[in-house]
Amino acid sequence: MASQERSMPFIKNLASSDRKIRTSALASLQHFLSARQVSAALTPLDILKLWKGLFFALWMCDRAIPQQNLCNDLADLIYILPREAVIPWLRGFWSTMSREWTGIDVLRLEKFLLLVRRVLGASFRWMKGGGGKDSQVADESWDNERVHDILSLLSEFPFALDEELKNEEEGGDKQHQEEQDKLAPRKIPVGVKLHVLDIWVDEAEKVGMLEESDEKAQAILQRIVEQVDILEKRTVSPAVRVRSKESLADDRLSANKAEQNTGGALGNDTEMTEPGDGGSWDGFDD
Repeated sequence: MASQERSMPFIKNLASSDRKIRTSALASLQHFLSARQVSAALTPLDILKLWKGLFFALWMCDRAIPQQNLCNDLADLIYILPREAVIPWLRGFWSTMSREWTGIDVLRLEKFLLLVRRVLGASFRWMKGGGGKDSQVADESWDNERVHDILSLLSEFPFALDEELKNEEEGGDKQHQEEQDKLAPRKIPVGVKLHVLDIWVDEAEKVGMLEESDEKAQAILQRIVEQVDILEKRTVSPAVRVRSKESLADDRLSANKAEQNTGGALGNDTEMTEPGDGGSWDGFDD
């Protein structure tokens, strides 16, 4: 662990109050993660430490445009990682957001809301085989394995039924475990769940998941809808229950479109058979 930390000297610099130092550290991180033999060997603890540095890099970032750019850069880090390192990396992100969320003050909350949105959007794009930040997602096919991994991650964090999180990593020395325990979240804040419930349909639409002509996309969408539906029925949080219901009622979801069309047709039929609609009636014939 010590040797690994020495090979990542930019961790502390990611949280520096000096913008130039933070920018240089981010470039070093991108170079570091692009080395397959390095990024694939990162432990969960290494990833949590990196995300802690990235979290505070955004914390220290001022002004809207730099904040937006940094959120985009952090979300797009998954595209320089080898396939096997992406899900551990994203798990580290959700763990960090869950751990730090309740400590974010109202003045800084907006940029972290944006970061969650960008990472969720990047995750959905990554589910398409060649998905990258500059890719044309409409022309790419869905990767079954990636879809399964991302949806499993959603069920583990923002759509989790249990607020309490279990540390699944076992073994290792005592010091390693203590460090892991300090960085691992104990529960998933309601605020994280509410925000993802607010934005997931937006981000799904951006990657073409709402296209009714794409059967595979519709199947993926249905799996997410089922996760949210289960969350609505079984959550112990009234706020999450209400927000889940609102999410499922989104007019852009195909099931809701079908109901609207059916309702509209019935409404027209009723209107046509309603008396007094302009037709004439002269009574019964003698």
